[in-house]
Amino acid sequence: MAARRDELTDTAADAAIETACRVLRLPTIRDRHGEVAAAAARQQAGYKAFLTELLSMECDDRETRRKARLVREAAFPRPKRLEDFDFGANPDVPAALVHTLARSAWVAAGQPLCLIGDSGTGKSHLLIGLGTAAAEHGYRVRYVTAAALVNELVEASDDRTLSKVISRYGRIDLLCLDELGYIELDRRGAELLFQVFTEREEKASIAVASNAAFSEWTSAFTDPRLCAAIVDRLTYDAHIIQTGAGSYRLRTTAARRQAGST
Repeated sequence: MAARRDELTDTAADAAIETACRVLRLPTIRDRHGEVAAAAARQQAGYKAFLTELLSMECDDRETRRKARLVREAAFPRPKRLEDFDFGANPDVPAALVHTLARSAWVAAGQPLCLIGDSGTGKSHLLIGLGTAAAEHGYRVRYVTAAALVNELVEASDDRTLSKVISRYGRIDLLCLDELGYIELDRRGAELLFQVFTEREEKASIAVASNAAFSEWTSAFTDPRLCAAIVDRLTYDAHIIQTGAGSYRLRTTAARRQAGST
């Protein structure tokens, strides 16, 4: 009869722990308290050691979930990590600088980053990789192409919600702006984009990837004075990485085809 009472007591305890963990939102403790309790009993661990182990597991898992959430909210178009970047195949990219930037101190300082180079030289990979690193360091990150951002701003302006949208982009710690310079922007689009840059100036970081040198940006921003102001906003106290002119993707494709034909 005593064994039956112990079993019921354990069942009641499990039910109470399940309920409490749901209320307190402690999913790791809810899922793993049984195995940790069993391990503690085998090792004859004290109550504090048992509790410390459970709480540490919950904290670690919560941090992992938070990083995953921040990366997910950044809306990257595809997963790209710096560990997967082939510096050997992209000799123009300074590996030491990229590894330093991966620590995200430049995001904390609100500094800009400019990735300049031809198509296929790794700009988007670096942009997404550095953005992912920043998100995993706890910063709020948002990825968007220049064309998509301008379209969003134009629609917001037409709907009279522009200030709200600009304010929302101003609260992001790091704005990753891809494909800047790929399309020509009319004066209205360029002015709206400039408002976002001004909102973030010296307060929050912008990282841009462009296939055109700064001297060629007048092709995208047709107003020379506005173009000069945009370049000034993006280059002041900035980290600038030239990714080169030779397409890594083309070289890789050619090498694979050659290997397949031999």
